Amino acid sequence: MTITGDQKFLKNINRMALVRLIRSEPGLSRADLATHTGLTKSTVSLLVQELIDEGWLAEDDALVTGSIGRRPTPLRLDTTRLALIGGDLSLDFVEATATTLTGEVLEIVTRQNPRNDVDEILAALADAILTVSRHVQDQGRSILGLGIGVPGPVHASSGVLRSSAAAGWKDVPVRAALEQHLTAGGLPIQPILLQRRAACAALGEVEFASMQIDEPLLYIHLGLNVGAGMFVRDRLLSGHGGFAGDVGHQQLVPDGPLCTCGRHGCAEALISLRAMSEALGVTPNEFKARLAVGDSKAHDVLRYAGHYLGVMLHNLWSTFDPAQIVLGGPCCRLGDAYVDAARNTLNQLAAQAGLSSPNVTVTRFGEHAVSIGATALVLHQLVRPV
Repeated sequence: MTITGDQKFLKNINRMALVRLIRSEPGLSRADLATHTGLTKSTVSLLVQELIDEGWLAEDDALVTGSIGRRPTPLRLDTTRLALIGGDLSLDFVEATATTLTGEVLEIVTRQNPRNDVDEILAALADAILTVSRHVQDQGRSILGLGIGVPGPVHASSGVLRSSAAAGWKDVPVRAALEQHLTAGGLPIQPILLQRRAACAALGEVEFASMQIDEPLLYIHLGLNVGAGMFVRDRLLSGHGGFAGDVGHQQLVPDGPLCTCGRHGCAEALISLRAMSEALGVTPNEFKARLAVGDSKAHDVLRYAGHYLGVMLHNLWSTFDPAQIVLGGPCCRLGDAYVDAARNTLNQLAAQAGLSSPNVTVTRFGEHAVSIGATALVLHQLVRPV
C-alpha cells in the first residue's frame, strides 16, 4: 500500500507529538502516550518503536507496579545518538556548536573574523561547522540538521540574508554558500535553516528550558548591534517581511547620535557595545579593558547606556506585554551596572504608571546563546511540523 503525502504528514505530526510529550514529561509509558494523544495503543507502539530505532527515544527499565500484566516501560529522549548543529554568523566572529536533543553542549568552535569579507567569513563558518560535525560523527551520532543565526532579516525559503546595515551586507546567499562549502568538505547537511540571531537565541531559551516557560518571551541581544526575538503561542514572531525584532532601530532620542542605519537616536546608537566604545573614542576591546581597570568615564558610559536600555525595555513591554524578558550578548558581561541601570529605569517607569514591571533575566547560555539557539532552531522545526 502506498502512503500518500497527507498520510505521511499526519504520521509525522503524530510522531513529533509523542516526542514533545516525552520531552515535557519524561517517564511516560506507551499506554500513557495513548491516553494523552487519543491514538490507539497499537499506533503508539509502532511510532515509539520507529522513534527508538531512529535515536529520538530511549527506554528505561520497566516499572514494578505490583499489578498483573505487562509492566509499563518509561520513555525519555535519547541524548546519545543524535546531534543538532548550530552556527552563529556574527560580524566579528563565527561559531559552531553541537548539542543533544536536550541542549547539552557536545562541542563548540569559535573563530574571530579578521576582516569584513562575507565570503571569507562564510568559509570560516563552514569550516567550524565541519569541525564540530565530524566530532559528533566520531561519537557515532547522526546529525538532524543545521541552524544558522544571521545578523539581519532573512528570506527563509531561499536562505538569503536580506541585509545587515552594520556590515554593509545585502542579499547574501548564506544557505547556498554553506551548502557548497559543506559538500566540498564531504559533509552535506540537510536541512539548513536560517533565522535572525536574536530569534535563534529566543528559541534556545524555549526549547531547552528545564521547565515550562511563560509566554510571550522576549529575548534582547545586546552586542555590537541590538536585536530581539519574540516567542508567542508556540512560535516565533517573524513579521511580514522577516524584519520583526529589529528593535535596535527604534528611535529613543530625536536628533541623537548617528546610527549605522542612517537615522539618528536609534537604540543601537545609544546602548550597543559599538555605541559605548565610540562614545569614548576607543575600540570595543579597549572599552572593555577600561571597564576592567575601573575607569570612571567608561563606567559612566555604561550606566548611561543601561538607562536607555531600560527605556527601550519599557517601550517593548508596553507594546508586547511579554511575560518575561531575557537579555543576552556581550554587553551583559560588561558589568552589573549596565543591567542594573536598565532594571532601575524600567522599574521607575512602571511605578509611575502604578504597574509592576516584568521579570528581566540574563540568558543562562552566556556568550554561546546564539549558536546554541541555532541548534534549537533545527529542533523547533522538526518537533513542530505544522
